Amino acid sequence: MGVTTVTGRARPRLLLIGLVVMLAGAWLAHAIQTAGGVRVMDVRFVGTGGKAMSGLLHVPPNATRETPAPAVLAIHGYFNSRETQGDFAIEFARRGYVVLALDQVGHGHSEPPAFRDGFGGPDGLRFLRSLDIVDKENIGLEGHSMGGWAAVNAAAAVPDGYRAVVLEGSGPGAPFAPEATPTFPRNLAVVFARFDEFATTMWGVGSAAEVTHSGKLRKAFGTEAPVEEGRLYGSIDDGTGRMLYRPGGTHPWNHISKTAIGNATDWFARTLQGGRPRPASDQIWQWKELGTVVALGGFVVLLLGLFEVFLRLPLFAGLQSPAVPPAGERSGRWWATLVLGAVLPAATLLPFMQIGSALAPASWLLPQAFSNEIVVWALLNAALIALLGLLPGTPRFARCGLPARAALVGMLTIGVAYVAVVFVNAVFLVDLRYWFIALKPLDASQIRTFAVYSLPFIAFFLVALRALHANLALARHGVAAQYAFNVLALAGGFVVFLVVQYGLLFSGQGLATFFMNDPLRIVVSINFVPLMCIVALVSTFTFRRTGSHIPGALICGLLVAWYVVVGQATQAAA
Repeated sequence: MGVTTVTGRARPRLLLIGLVVMLAGAWLAHAIQTAGGVRVMDVRFVGTGGKAMSGLLHVPPNATRETPAPAVLAIHGYFNSRETQGDFAIEFARRGYVVLALDQVGHGHSEPPAFRDGFGGPDGLRFLRSLDIVDKENIGLEGHSMGGWAAVNAAAAVPDGYRAVVLEGSGPGAPFAPEATPTFPRNLAVVFARFDEFATTMWGVGSAAEVTHSGKLRKAFGTEAPVEEGRLYGSIDDGTGRMLYRPGGTHPWNHISKTAIGNATDWFARTLQGGRPRPASDQIWQWKELGTVVALGGFVVLLLGLFEVFLRLPLFAGLQSPAVPPAGERSGRWWATLVLGAVLPAATLLPFMQIGSALAPASWLLPQAFSNEIVVWALLNAALIALLGLLPGTPRFARCGLPARAALVGMLTIGVAYVAVVFVNAVFLVDLRYWFIALKPLDASQIRTFAVYSLPFIAFFLVALRALHANLALARHGVAAQYAFNVLALAGGFVVFLVVQYGLLFSGQGLATFFMNDPLRIVVSINFVPLMCIVALVSTFTFRRTGSHIPGALICGLLVAWYVVVGQATQAAA
């Protein structure tokens, strides 16, 4: 029948495996970011208007009061945090640079609202310059996407406080930052991927392939002709040096691109004096990425193990009711249900987020604008799923027994897992991440926000997971088939959506943004694939052991709310 029976004493084997894997991955990530004697510290400082600012400070052993070292201010983009620049920071620090990986205002642990005070760039530069281990004549500014705007604003605010700038997938210009000229900012390198999604936003051209013809770029490089990749324009000695790099890949791919990271280290090697020269190809950050993704995988296993252990406690003994799926075959209706369930959330993503943008701007109660759009998408999809559930012939669940205890075991599971993440962060100073998809502890100011956003996400998963297990579970399915079909149902539509979108982009036709004319939400949709895979794994695991969708809905709703709140920008002060 492909069901699981839960009996006997608590056997924490799965829990221990998850814990060991998570700790091993975190240890590896920590070992890489501290390789060669680099110290990594969580720093907090006061910014403009007394606002709290946050960053990770990477200090190489050559940086002392007696021998100040060159430094780099590294700034992440929209919807990210200081850890997103970790791969850049590792390579800069290995080359003898003090690195401040900054949380932009309204991101991570820096106080909201977002976008104020030059995105936090000027405050980050001033703090970096205040350190007695920093050679104030040799400071570089590096920013990805919106972080590039923060870097340009820092250059304008402290015009004599830096020596070179690297814009990764970014560009200067109103209304976000001052315009670039042949002399401002000083010693500018532009790293713009060949398939960057934001060519229009950053450089005013229709596609990344046209960036060499951009009027903004030609003005910044002081030329009327198309800009030549890899050619040095101007003079580094007098601060007018300019160079264009064009690595392969996309806008978010720059975070984990050996070429893009090497371009940044190459430019600072040319423009900053001091440090420890290394070839641009000498990079080890990939091992940290391996460590954090292993830690993230260990966290998921830990989550499942915790649920299994809690389920064997006397308090939750009544929930041990293995799922007994109905007999039957994969009929045409079953396949139609699977396809519709996979397609509907992905097909409604852009229009429902647009509705959310209009109906739910950032406010005191719901301070994250893009989180509000995702909430509206979730609630409208829940309403559609509920309406489809009224169709004749749709399977129904019997009333779930002990719903309060089912909810409680879900909350306990995610609560203890959260404590484990707090512990890992405190000991190793790393988050659990793959690419720009990450879990990290909530800041104190984010806890109320998390509590508010948890409610609509739990509501969505109560409806969606109930429909998933009622419609797709069959007695003929083995364990692997149950997990595979549920992953396909929850994540498959987003995979197809992204394959179509990036197929269009890579073929030269551009993303199909439809009425939104904004690629940002398509980039955001990448997050849905791993998230929905995790949701499918967790919900299937819990359903097989309880016959109820409620524990999985609570765990997944709280997990997604946690992920969204720590990873999004906060546009309104709480």
